[in-house]
Amino acid sequence: MRLREAQELVGKEGLDAFLFSAPPSVFYLSGFSSTHAYVVLTPSSKFLLTDSRYYLRARRELPDWEVVEIKGTSTRFLKRFLKEKGVRRVGYESDRVSCELRGKLRSRGIRWVPRPGFLRNLRAVKTREEIEILREGVRKSDGVYRELLKLIEPGMTELEVRSRIVEGMFRAGARGESFPTIVASGPASAVPHWETSEERIRENAPLLIDMGLLWKGYCTDFTRTLYVGRPDPEFVKVYTVVRDAHLFALEKVKVGVRIGDIDRAARSYISRKRLGRFFTHSTGHGVGVEIHEHPRIYHRGESASEVVEEGMVFTLEPGVYLPGRFGVRLENMVAVVGGRGEPLSEVPLDLVSL
Repeated sequence: MRLREAQELVGKEGLDAFLFSAPPSVFYLSGFSSTHAYVVLTPSSKFLLTDSRYYLRARRELPDWEVVEIKGTSTRFLKRFLKEKGVRRVGYESDRVSCELRGKLRSRGIRWVPRPGFLRNLRAVKTREEIEILREGVRKSDGVYRELLKLIEPGMTELEVRSRIVEGMFRAGARGESFPTIVASGPASAVPHWETSEERIRENAPLLIDMGLLWKGYCTDFTRTLYVGRPDPEFVKVYTVVRDAHLFALEKVKVGVRIGDIDRAARSYISRKRLGRFFTHSTGHGVGVEIHEHPRIYHRGESASEVVEEGMVFTLEPGVYLPGRFGVRLENMVAVVGGRGEPLSEVPLDLVSL
């Protein structure tokens, strides 16, 4: 999507070429999806290298690229290819390359230059086309969720509910889940990353659903916490706190605002309601060709002092988790469009009782 900018960055870094081997990076740059492909960029050229299983499809899908068929051992072929192109300083994503691959790529005449997170900032700011793809994906996800509400009944297992979600995703045209769907009933909702199980959906208990689909190579992420039955006053109170914290965070999303301040807006409100110690994760994370991307929406760490930029897309997902009792999380993807945050989902944040 940002190929020209990536090539310019290769030149600015003083590199002759850059080797991308991680599938998300290969897809981001070329739009080609496979289990075995490499992208080699120079400031003026672009190559996709893949084996015989994908070669013909790659040639068909990438008419503007030089597509090269890998023959024999991949690492030997790569080293020979780079030497034939006359490149000497070659960058690589050192945070995405295994020690084994790094060792096999060693070669006389080539200086391998580690560049962790090389595409991180490019990927954090989406193009209009990328935002439209993400918007389409979220609308698909919204439809799956709305249909699901008609199907949930007490006594179903969490895995049965997940199967209905996945089935709905495929019917909507998605390629599948962007991560394993979380369905958590009753006390399980107090475990932020509960593993969906054979536990049955309880009556008069909360039900947390965290789901996302793959649409045109991009991920969606969405969470709602429902109540099966008539919600008790304590649940309603906690739900209201989480919903309001989400809205305070959304209100803070503006171009130029420090990312850490978005997290603080949600966290400080939850703390004022004396629930701060039960909010145990960051307020959100970037989303794109991977489910977790830069920036992390948190008041600590390297992202905290960075500022919101036009085109960023990230989640807002404050949560409160009362161990052994219940949890509430409400999550939307937000795109920074026209200087402020725009929720991509059209599903309201209002409490739903089934």
